[in-house]
Parts: sequence; C-alpha cells; structure tokens
Amino acid sequence: MTGLLKLAVIGASVAGLIAARELQRESLQVVVFEKSHQLRGTWAYDSRVESDLLGINPNRDLVHSSLYKSLKTNLPRELMSFTDFKFGEKVYNDPRMYPGHKVLKFLQDFASHFERNKLIRFNTLVTRVEVVDHSGITEFVVESNTNGVNSVEVFDAIVLCNGHNTQSQLTSDIPGIETWSRKQMHSHNYHVPEPFRDEIVVVIGSGPSALDISREIAMIAKQVHMSSRSPLVKVGKSEKFNYMWQHSKIECISKDGSITFQDGFSIDADVILHCTGALDFYQWRVNQDG
Repeated sequence: MTGLLKLAVIGASVAGLIAARELQRESLQVVVFEKSHQLRGTWAYDSRVESDLLGINPNRDLVHSSLYKSLKTNLPRELMSFTDFKFGEKVYNDPRMYPGHKVLKFLQDFASHFERNKLIRFNTLVTRVEVVDHSGITEFVVESNTNGVNSVEVFDAIVLCNGHNTQSQLTSDIPGIETWSRKQMHSHNYHVPEPFRDEIVVVIGSGPSALDISREIAMIAKQVHMSSRSPLVKVGKSEKFNYMWQHSKIECISKDGSITFQDGFSIDADVILHCTGALDFYQWRVNQDG
C-alpha cells in the first residue's frame, strides 16, 4: 500500500470498520461510503418485509438484513471480540454467552471508540466505480449519491466491504413448485412467527435458519413439516414439538396444492418457506447470465 494517498471503503459494517481503521493507521486518507443512515451488515435489524417475498423481482423494495427478531449469535461473545476492543466486557443488558442483536451496539461502540464515524459518509450510495489509467497510473473514479446530490471523486484504491450474500437462493428443481399458487417466501423475509399462526407450513432446508425458524413457528402453527435433501436426517415426528415433522426431499407438488415427500408422506400446506441460504454476487451473476 506504500504511496497510496486516498482510499475508498465501500460499506460500513465489520469489514469496513476494520479496513478503515487499519488503513488510517498507515497514514492514508480514508473515506467510507455507507448507503444507510447507520452502520449496517447482518446485525442491523430491519422489521420491513420485501415486496417480493421470494426475492426474485430485481425491482423489489430491498431490505438489506436477513436478521429475524429472535436471532442470537452462534459464536460466544468472547470469539467475536477485536484484539483491542473486547465484546466479552460489554453486557448491553444481554449477558448471555450467545447474545442477540446487541452485536450492532458493540460495532457502534467500536466505531465511536476509534473515531471511525468521522470517516463515514452515511446515506451515501455508490452508483459507479470506474477504473481509469493515466500514463500508467491506475486510479478509480467513484460516483456517489448523498440525499439526491451526485458527487464524483478519484481514489488511488477501492476496498469493497459490502458483503457477498446478496441474492436469495431458492429450490427450483421440485416438479410443480414454480406453478404452486399458494404462498411461498424465503427466510430472508422471516422476522416473527405470528404470520404463520394456525397454518400448515413446509420448511425447505436443514441448516441453522431452518432449524431456528421451524422450532419457533411450531409454537403457534398448526403443523410444521421440514424437508431436507440430506440423507443423514432422521425422518419422523419431532420428539420435542407436538406439531413438527422431519421429512426427506419433496418429491413433487400437485396441481391441487398437495405436497408429497420422497418418504411417501403427503400434506396439503398453506405456505412453503425456503430456508435455503443465499448466493454470493458472483454466483448470482453466473446464474443470470447463464
């Protein structure tokens, strides 16, 4: 990095904050662009739901975070610390080893403690980054918009810290799923269990979000049926929840709305909930471009 004078960091979450701090320690001029009004990333809870529950429509109203209201960390707080700023010493009225949304408060305190906020341009969306070459010197033109006002600046380097899981990944290889007329949604748009009260829900997936959400929904739903393509899952009724079952992969979905699993079980469901993760930007572009 020797000789670089001005750098742009795009995104003000964990990676952006760390990048900005380390770059400034090298006596470089740093500008951090953040399109939101606050620090972002996974832990900025947003109760809004996207206009397209499956996340297919590119023109939908976008909600950045996939955080649901009850989510807590899957790492102990001691492992989420910075070397010179300890999470374990911050309680924030949530002393659990695996805390909930207080991670955002920890990041805000980190930014304040190291005076990173003065480097961040909030409410600023980067709309264009262009590489230019002047007599063998590579520079980066950055166009941004702050509250409707456009700006163009030149930087010596760019650090992209805007995350990589950008597009909901859906299960599309099940016969009949694309023409099913009832409600489907991705876990990205799940926040609380109340909308599933007294409904029969089919959850596709067997990862952490599928397990968390299925158990939460099972407290108020009529039935919850988890579907997994993994050969390791134990098919059958849950021992802990009266109205939850584990099934193998969905075999097909009929025109009458019934869903049949490969284990032979069939159910007439109200909702299909895709807990199938997200594609990173590169994977998404490959899929879009064929």
